[in-house]
Amino acid sequence: MRRKIGVLTGGGDCPGLNAAIRAVAKSAIQRGYEVLGIRNGWNGFLDSETMVLNRINTSGIIDRGGTILGTSRVSPLRIENGPQQVFYGFKRFGLEALVVLGGEGTLSVTSKLSRMGLPVIGIPKTIDNDVMGTSFTIGFQTAVQIATDALDRLRSTAESQHRVMLLEVMGRHTGWIATYAGMANGADAILIPEIPMDRAKLEELYSMLVTRSQKGVGFSIVVVAEGTVLEGKTVEVSGPDTSTGGETARLGGIANVLGGLIQSKTGLETRISSLGYIQRGGVPVAYDRSLATAFGVKATGAIESKTYGVMTALKGNRIITVPLDQMEDRVKTMNLKIYRVAEVFFG
Repeated sequence: MRRKIGVLTGGGDCPGLNAAIRAVAKSAIQRGYEVLGIRNGWNGFLDSETMVLNRINTSGIIDRGGTILGTSRVSPLRIENGPQQVFYGFKRFGLEALVVLGGEGTLSVTSKLSRMGLPVIGIPKTIDNDVMGTSFTIGFQTAVQIATDALDRLRSTAESQHRVMLLEVMGRHTGWIATYAGMANGADAILIPEIPMDRAKLEELYSMLVTRSQKGVGFSIVVVAEGTVLEGKTVEVSGPDTSTGGETARLGGIANVLGGLIQSKTGLETRISSLGYIQRGGVPVAYDRSLATAFGVKATGAIESKTYGVMTALKGNRIITVPLDQMEDRVKTMNLKIYRVAEVFFG
């Protein structure tokens, strides 16, 4: 009987997931494993939803956005007898090991299940790039490219209409997307969660924008991460909570608030845009496809050597594995040395 492994994607979707699924499946099949896809994140264990992954249904998906397995934010640790159901499903499906593609939240759950005895390998994916232990995560470079393309387009209309243009990008706790995209675009200011905007910093921003206008530069580009702290608070919007049927508050809308402040304090015509979920969808760039492929192959190699409780990671130009518990319940904040490079060109 052939050995069998499972693979699931949890949390939010991002570009490059299918490339990683393809890499895990094809490299595992080459090593003599059968591969079972767990549908819709951890829900697949709770609801017994699976699909066999083979060479045919994983062909031609390397450039597809989203995930053919589906995903969810359900955590078995928040469900009565959730871990037991995962272990029961793992045994019933006849799995030897499980590969979990996830961001900080999903991989923290994976780490805890690993300590309970589940044989797991993590693969880091999230557009926010906030997973500890790896230089980059799957999906980040695509999100940066999407944000950069948007900024480049905003610049042309800002220059033509003599406006201040704000772009709000994702980044609940960190400013990786905002910084990398803003630096690539040559933005005039980049606001990130790691650097709270108190009244003094807001005044500096207003002054810089006015000075640019007075010097004859008739436009400005400002990038702001959704989780940026504005005078001691983050900005939230209400929306439906599908898990409870009620309402929940989510980060978002800071560009609207900041845009209003800029226009009222400076008199400069200001417009805002928000990319929202556009950053998470669509075709992955070449970098994410390659990184996802390398992570997938490394994960199956770890299974072959029975190296469990680890996560694949990029360090420099090397693909390695690091202990899952090193990143559990932790967030990798923006490297401020990189931010300072972008800051040289502000104003």
